[in-house]
Amino acid sequence: MSDKSTTTVKCPTCETDVVWQPESEFRPFCSKRCQLIDLGEWANESNRIPESPSASSMSESEIDQIERLLEARQQDYFN
Repeated sequence: MSDKSTTTVKCPTCETDVVWQPESEFRPFCSKRCQLIDLGEWANESNRIPESPSASSMSESEIDQIERLLEARQQDYFN
């Protein structure tokens, strides 16, 4: 008795079921077409990885302080 289970995922573009196996050439996509549609969305910046909240919420004074600390460390390193 074989206990092989087949893993399926939804194509991120069209949500068709895709069998997750080496023979599935375009996984996680169902086809080259869906793969290229997704690539185009990233290229057009329709998709993007969100900026971390901590990076966008830093004040100018905090950024200046970090830059001064890094500069001091660099000077200490080379002296």
